[in-house]
Amino acid sequence: MARKTSQPTALPQERALLIGVDLPGINHWAMTDSMAELARLAQTDGAQVVGELTQRLDRPVPKTFIGSGKTRELVDLVHALDVDVVIFDDELTPSQQSNIEKAVGEPVKVIDRTALILDIFGNHAKTREGRLQVQLAQLQYVLPRLRGMWSHLMGEQTRGGIGSRFGQGESQLEVDRRLVRDRISKLREELKRLAQRREVQSKARWDSGVYRVALAGYTNAGKSTLLNALTDSDVYAKDELFATLDPTTRALDLAEGRKITITDTVGFIQKLPTTLVEAFKSTLAEVAAADLIIIVADASDPHWPAQVASVRDTLEQIDAGSITNLLCLNKIDELSAAEKDTLRIMHPQALQVSALTGQGLPGLLHEIATIASENDCTVTARIPYEKGLLMKMVHERGQVLRETYEDGGLLITAKVPVRLAGTLAPYRVDGDNLESKEDSESEPDTERNVSESPVT
Repeated sequence: MARKTSQPTALPQERALLIGVDLPGINHWAMTDSMAELARLAQTDGAQVVGELTQRLDRPVPKTFIGSGKTRELVDLVHALDVDVVIFDDELTPSQQSNIEKAVGEPVKVIDRTALILDIFGNHAKTREGRLQVQLAQLQYVLPRLRGMWSHLMGEQTRGGIGSRFGQGESQLEVDRRLVRDRISKLREELKRLAQRREVQSKARWDSGVYRVALAGYTNAGKSTLLNALTDSDVYAKDELFATLDPTTRALDLAEGRKITITDTVGFIQKLPTTLVEAFKSTLAEVAAADLIIIVADASDPHWPAQVASVRDTLEQIDAGSITNLLCLNKIDELSAAEKDTLRIMHPQALQVSALTGQGLPGLLHEIATIASENDCTVTARIPYEKGLLMKMVHERGQVLRETYEDGGLLITAKVPVRLAGTLAPYRVDGDNLESKEDSESEPDTERNVSESPVT
């Protein structure tokens, strides 16, 4: 009996042709830089880039986005390079996409940057909420581009007979659009329920008084690696675009004893599709609700200033532009001493770190602690011993300067956040009375510094 040979199951790598148009005053990136990023996006999605075609225009051509001459050149390149998919660096209108598809002919696909990013997100989404958000963004993108999708759902009507006249006079396109709108509505309802659950969790962290830090940055800037380095975690991190889509929060104890949370979320990119920003609003709310945003940039990338500008633009879109932020230049282990000195001179306020080697992380933690305590107030309170949870909150969320055991409770002086100071209000004591009381104390060993023997 002849042995059966196994057949390869992996899909063949698609051959991609990239199309870019330089539009002065509209595109903020240099054409070469934008096209290089588009190539990396295509490679992230599994395609092989076999060529590119660019053109400079004052404005896009309404019919085909590029000029008629470039369209003919595009068709020639598609045939000469055996192209499977044509990818435009800018978003196409439905009619432009349709016209170009007709020009290149089947089975060549024509997509734009938005569709490419949506496809990458679809492949990388792991959690249920992430998958639902991506599906919502994809349907919102597809809705104006419908041309006879889901035609199999109308099969029964086209056969004729009993029941075949329901919906008579309704076009296939109208049916398709109604089906997509219904699905969008259901996805929004489900995401709304998940968002409400997230809000409850976020409110719990807010009510607890824990200081919240969010990592924001361009995709592949090393945010997940930085989170792992700071919190000794094992969050998935990989050298690829959009490796992390779902928010991840980890707790961290600062040297002073204060407990904070650090959240890593989806990376940003230039021309981030508005449908994605809308769909991921509940996820991005973790950034918008932070007390401090650390903007992480890849210092080894020569385009990091433009990437940081894109990040700030997105933060403005989600109403997070006014939140205190800190610029953190990551991956300095890939720079020479001269390059690091230049960065220090040109950007003195930025912190230089390497999440991979740990260089600069103590300075980053010190800066976080300094900013976190900026609005703290010093409070002296006598906390009853039965209020053990309150004692724990003071140690975790503030900096204890002094504490003394007394008959009526633990007399404590600490720098604490304003919210926690309000919680301590019923137990606060007068500073003058405290000093006179301390002068009369005859047993100094009842007083101690928390750094020597902290209360747990």
